[in-house]
Amino acid sequence: MGFSIYFMVIPFLFGFLAASIGVFPPGLINMTAAKISIIDGRVRALMFILGATIVVFFQTYVAVVFANYINLHPEIIILFREIGTVIMFFATIYFLFFAKKQKIKDKIKIKSKKSRFFMGMVISAINILPIPYYVLITVTLAAFHLFSFQPVPIYSFVSGVVAGSFTIFYCYVVMFEKFKPKATYFINNMNTILGTVTAIVTVFTLLNVIKYYLN
Repeated sequence: MGFSIYFMVIPFLFGFLAASIGVFPPGLINMTAAKISIIDGRVRALMFILGATIVVFFQTYVAVVFANYINLHPEIIILFREIGTVIMFFATIYFLFFAKKQKIKDKIKIKSKKSRFFMGMVISAINILPIPYYVLITVTLAAFHLFSFQPVPIYSFVSGVVAGSFTIFYCYVVMFEKFKPKATYFINNMNTILGTVTAIVTVFTLLNVIKYYLN
């Protein structure tokens, strides 16, 4: 009984911690959630977060299930990074040069909850970088006998990741809502901020890919 509880609680805690660390820095999802909360309100921001975390669930599950295989074939991780680099590059170009600036208005046009939900799913889906990240986390935990590739630990870890991701996304929403009166600069420059974030991720990922081919 104690053994079962150990492999339920420990993976959940590590999943929660890994997700919190992974999504805490300003990123495409949490910054967009903050933007939606300021422009459209908290309810629609929560719908966006819900859509994003559903995709996070499947991404994490896929990463954990195939962690052993992917760990033995590093070229697959590089493939994910290459695809992620291309996606983030085009996202950077879009946010910096093509996205329209949005202003804070007294009267805000209400957006569809469903549109925000699916928007969260789409933005989360194009971000495939969490897959190699959680592969690395689970393989490392397994090496220290803190994780086992069995159904209970897998679902426990995935649940922890989803809970951690949702918590951090929601914290961004609350934090930016709290400073809403001073958020004019943030909203007016949101696309530039998002473009900068995706540019940094693109450069970082590209450097990792180049380093792999040079070794």
